Formats: sequence, C-alpha cells, structure tokens
Amino acid sequence: MLAEQRIREAQEQGVFDNLPGAGAPLKLDDDAMVPEELRAAYRILKNSGYVPPEVAALHDLREVEQMLEHAVDDEERRVLAGKFSALMARAGVLRGRHFAIDNDYFQKVAEKLGSRRR
Repeated sequence: MLAEQRIREAQEQGVFDNLPGAGAPLKLDDDAMVPEELRAAYRILKNSGYVPPEVAALHDLREVEQMLEHAVDDEERRVLAGKFSALMARAGVLRGRHFAIDNDYFQKVAEKLGSRRR
C-alpha cells in the first residue's frame, strides 16, 4: 500500500507528466503464441540478445538474397547461390524438418537469379 501511496503522490506532483511516449500506444511484444509459463524466460533471452539459431539462419538467408540481387557477374551469383542453398539446408536441419514450406521462397529467389542473367 505504501507503493500505491507514493505513486499517487508522484502523479499529483506531475512527476509522470511529459514522459517520453506519453499518450502513445504501448509497443508490446506479441507473445500470444508463447505458452504463459514460458513468456518470462523468452523475454529474458530476448532482452539478453539471444537469437534462436533458426531465426539467425533466416536472417542469413535474407542477407544472401540481398547480395544476390546486387551481384554483378555469374561467378559471384554462383557462389552466392551455393551459399544460399547451404543456408536453406542448415535452416531446415535446425527446424528438424525439410524446408518444404519455404520451397516457394527458394523458387522465387531462383527465378530472380535466372531473370537477372538475361
């Protein structure tokens, strides 16, 4: 009850007025898909900078895709395409299954590569 009293006093004194973000919606993480008993642990891991290997692999895939878009010659494209394929395999292994869902994504990247050669 002491904490509530101090908070009320601070409100009356205007301590909380004009704080950064006042009146703006809160930016809450969407953890609705995380079981309630794991949310605190997930938040601790996230705040400490931990990134699951699957997420890191997907980030690497996006990076290689961007490099592919800016590749200037066929040799560079070939090397990057090999790296992309290896990352796809790694991401699939990390997820414990093949990347069947992301085959469409892989095909789109392959089509982009093919269209750049023409």
